[in-house]
Amino acid sequence: MSAFSEVALEKKLSELSNSQQSVQTLSLWLIHHRKHSKTIVTVWIQELKKAKVSRKLTFLYLANDVIQNSKRKGPEFTKDFAPVIVDAFKHVASASDEGSKKHLERVFSIWQERAVYENDLLDQLKEVLQGGKKPKKRPYEEIKVKEDDYPCPSSPADSPQTVEIIKALQELENAASGDAAVRKRISSLPLEVQDASLLDRITDKESGERLSRMVDDACLLLADYNGRLAAEIDDRKQLTRTLTDFLRTQKEILTEKEQKLEVRKLLPFFNFYCFIFTVFVLQNAPQPLSLVPAVFVDFKW
Repeated sequence: MSAFSEVALEKKLSELSNSQQSVQTLSLWLIHHRKHSKTIVTVWIQELKKAKVSRKLTFLYLANDVIQNSKRKGPEFTKDFAPVIVDAFKHVASASDEGSKKHLERVFSIWQERAVYENDLLDQLKEVLQGGKKPKKRPYEEIKVKEDDYPCPSSPADSPQTVEIIKALQELENAASGDAAVRKRISSLPLEVQDASLLDRITDKESGERLSRMVDDACLLLADYNGRLAAEIDDRKQLTRTLTDFLRTQKEILTEKEQKLEVRKLLPFFNFYCFIFTVFVLQNAPQPLSLVPAVFVDFKW
């Protein structure tokens, strides 16, 4: 890893591209120099505000990667990004179109799911994404749940979740864990890259530089694949939650339908007993029955 300096950091940030490989490579470098986290965050927010609109979102991708992957080594970045991250979100959101805002929401949802920050800060980020509007709270008395407000779908295919589940399952067919080509590339990495004891074979500068390039290429390959695997894990967790909610909803619908069916089965019997009871009352009534239909009065038991 090259030595840290503000000039070096500014240069690397200026060269940062939107590719996953570029983001993860710079993220690894920043995490390696985490003892300079305060300086890194200061330069990061300055360069973010100077960057072109098309590159601003990439700076947040970088912050996301650094914050999440540095946690196991220490809390420095999570702590130092906290004072500026709301301002950064606000700055990027104000310069973004609807498509970019969806990517911002994705970053926010990941932080929310993994509890990266405290609820107070997450609420501020949510407010930024909602355009600075706080959701209005209605008095309890105004909250009335009507049956028609939540119609039960007649079949699972009527549920919006069904489309989401099918789409998620289709996307997982091409997930990182099933990428045989990349797995083969990783398994085919030279032994010199995998076994540190083979460093003794380096006899001159040329062989050392060649091995250094091989290690750099291997690191990029592994960083990219690890990033894809992490994204796949997130997708699978989200799918699990969606499936759980879907099954619970369908069970509730099934229970409600079964209860309604039981009521409908009993309805003819109820009507019959009501008819019998009415006839009995009318035939034993003390008052004149001139206005009562003959079908009730003359009914024979």
